[in-house]
This record gives sequence, structure tokens and C-alpha cells, in this order.
Amino acid sequence: MSKGKVLNLKDKINGNEMDLSLCNLTEVPVRELAAFPKATVLDLSCNNITSLPPEFCNLTHLVKVDLSKNQLTSLPDDLGNLVNLQHLDLYNNKLSALPVSFSQLRSLKWLDLKDNPLEAGLAKVAGDCLDEKQCKQCASRVLQHMRALQEEADRAREKRLLREKELEKKREAKQREREAREKEARKREKAEEKEKRRKEYNAQMAALAAQEQQKKRKEEKKKRNGQAADKKPVVESAPKPRRSFIGLLFKLLLLLLLGLAGAAAACQLTDLRKEAVCVPVNVAVDDSLSWARQQEGVVRQLVQNLSSMAKEFLESTQASKN
Repeated sequence: MSKGKVLNLKDKINGNEMDLSLCNLTEVPVRELAAFPKATVLDLSCNNITSLPPEFCNLTHLVKVDLSKNQLTSLPDDLGNLVNLQHLDLYNNKLSALPVSFSQLRSLKWLDLKDNPLEAGLAKVAGDCLDEKQCKQCASRVLQHMRALQEEADRAREKRLLREKELEKKREAKQREREAREKEARKREKAEEKEKRRKEYNAQMAALAAQEQQKKRKEEKKKRNGQAADKKPVVESAPKPRRSFIGLLFKLLLLLLLGLAGAAAACQLTDLRKEAVCVPVNVAVDDSLSWARQQEGVVRQLVQNLSSMAKEFLESTQASKN
């Protein structure tokens, strides 16, 4: 509002009263009114005001307010903040209900609600306001009624808060239960994973043990085969003493024959043939040669037999060395 309008508003003040009636107002100049805290009586009657702004509830200096003959359909929720308000005229508006905070107007002594489309319960409580006494009774009864509504609203709010608290507890309980299930599921999953790893470990250990056992059996089998192979030559070499004995006899016989042959050759081919000791030898050689000529076939067979025996002897000797 301009400075000129402020001066005009100031012109509306008479003592502690500010008269804004019949000003064709559609809204309340709350900011300008707040500048005049000494104006405790406010007349806004006979205007076209449809609602009061929330800031109107900050004009706590007001003691008497006349809002009759306007177009009000509702009052602000925080109207109870006007703790100093003693006189309130709401005659001939379009109000159907009052805010619950109305019960906090503890200083209210006078109230007029005539010619408003009030709810049946509130209209019955308000009654008529045809004189000073009835308007005072209206204020008292309406305050009592609004306090009952306030208490009911408080109980409803408490029930709502309690219900919300219970719902919150249930949500928290469900949350804890869900977390417990998830924790148990994770624990069970870890246990299953651990059991799986344990089975895999046991399977690996069993496989290693089987491999080790198989390896051990192979080594034992190889060892047994080696022992059998070591025993076999011993069994085969058992007749060796006999073969060695036969070979020794054969060697002695061969040496004897060689000795006899050497003696015969010495007696036949050297000057010793005339010696007396060689005479019987020469005779024996001559007889043997004569007999050999006669037994040529037998001698040939004997030589073959001797050759075969010599060959076998050499082979057996070679085998025994190997």
C-alpha cells in the first residue's frame, strides 16, 4: 500500500478503533494493520471479503473484530493465535464450520454467528444472539463445543499417531524379519558353499589317495616281478656245479690226450724215439695208427662227437659268463 493509502488508513483510526467498514474491501490489508498495534478494535463489516489470509492470525493485539455482513466461507486454521480477542462478530456470512483452533480463544466473551449456514451441531450450540446475554452465552457454549472437538481431534490425532507408530513398528518388525531371513539365507548359502568346497576337497584327497595306492601297487608289483626275475637265474644256475664238474673232467681228459699226443709226437719225431722209454710208446702209436686205419669210420665219428662236445662246452661257458 502506498504512503497516501497509509495516511488514509491512519485517517480511519479513532483512538484505539480502526473503522474500515463500507470500504468495498475484498481482502484484509494485514500488513498495513500490523503497523498500528494500538488499534485493538477493528471494524471490517459491510465489505466483500471472502477469506482471511493466514497472516491475519498474527494480529494478536486485536481485542474486538467485526466481520459481519461479508462473504466469508471459512476462517484460517490458526485463528486460535488471537489470544487477546474478546469480541468477534461473524453475523451474516457464509460460514458452515469453525477451525478447531477456535477453542484456543480463551479470552473470547462475545460471539455472534447468526445468519450463517452452520452445521446442525454447531448451529444448535450457537443458538440465537438477539441480545448481549445470548451472544455471551454463544461464546461460552461454542468455546466449550470447540474444546470438545479439539479433544476429540487430539484423541483422533493420538490414535492416528499411535496407529502410525504401530504401523512403523510392524514395518520395522517386517524389515528385521526380512533382514533376518536374508541373513539366514546368506548364512545357509555360505554353509552350502563351504560344504561343497569340503566335498570337493575330500574328492581330491580321495583321488590323490587312489593314485598313491595305485602307484604303490604298481611299485610292489614291479618289485615282486624284479624279485621273481632275480630268483629265476638262481634256479637256472643250480645245475652249474654239475656243468662245471663235467667241464673240468673234459679239460683234464683233453690235457691228458694232449699230453699223450705230445709224448707220442716227441717219441716219433725227435731223437728220443730210439730211447728205451719211447719204444713202448712208438709201438703203441704204431698199433694205434694201424688200428685207426682199420677203424677210420669209428674215429671219424669219435672226432665228430668230440667236436660237438667241445662246441657245447664253449657255448655253456659263454652263457655262464653272460
